[in-house]
Amino acid sequence: MNRIRELREDGDLRQIDVAKATGIDQKTLSNYETEKTFPDSYSIIRLAEFFNVTTDYLLGVSNFNFSNRENIIDEISEIESKLSGIKKFIEKSKNGRV
Repeated sequence: MNRIRELREDGDLRQIDVAKATGIDQKTLSNYETEKTFPDSYSIIRLAEFFNVTTDYLLGVSNFNFSNRENIIDEISEIESKLSGIKKFIEKSKNGRV
């Protein structure tokens, strides 16, 4: 699914709501969501600011949205937890307990 549509629907917003808030025409937003056209840099920045996401996330370049501190902390905690499990597995395998 298109990230613009995904973010809009997650926020229970209509295209007209996003259009009014960003100054981007509703038909233009529709075309972005259906990928009939693609946003220019101005529109990408406006949409990223409106949805409080990074431009990379909005464009699908990254699956991580580090636009705010809480997201960063959550992602780091998740990565640390996974690394801890990997380290424990490696130690067990070194000791022949796997």
